[in-house]
Amino acid sequence: MHTGTPLFSLRRFFLPKNNHWLRRNVLVFAFVLFDYSSTVVFCQAPCEEANIYARIFMDNFGITLGLTLFVLMVNLPIYVTLCLDSYMVKLPHRTAIAAESFVDIVLAWFVAGLHFSGAASWFWFAPDLIRHGLGALLYLITAFLFVRPYRPRYNS
Repeated sequence: MHTGTPLFSLRRFFLPKNNHWLRRNVLVFAFVLFDYSSTVVFCQAPCEEANIYARIFMDNFGITLGLTLFVLMVNLPIYVTLCLDSYMVKLPHRTAIAAESFVDIVLAWFVAGLHFSGAASWFWFAPDLIRHGLGALLYLITAFLFVRPYRPRYNS
């Protein structure tokens, strides 16, 4: 007889187990929201969007609805993966620190940096690599200040 949590639970898909994973998700999606909102505000025609896939959605569904559908479709797997990871991966503290630091670096470069560069491209004429690097650096600083799964846990 199974008395624990059910094998399939929507809670695992949408609510992280630990508060630092929830804060990490909020931080990642703050960068996504920044990119989304700046595109909605500054984009006058779909042809102005640099991402060809987002442009296709915007051409077919209009700027706001197309961009919304695209952002949800592309970023929902990232969110769900982070939520599931918070339940499934049980690592010793030292290994968890290294693994979560690696996750933060990957998220900083591939999600936050990319979205920050895309958002800032609407109003800041700087090279992509500078915008991208600044976005990644902002993510890492914010993650270090607010997510902080790195502090030691003392068992009494």
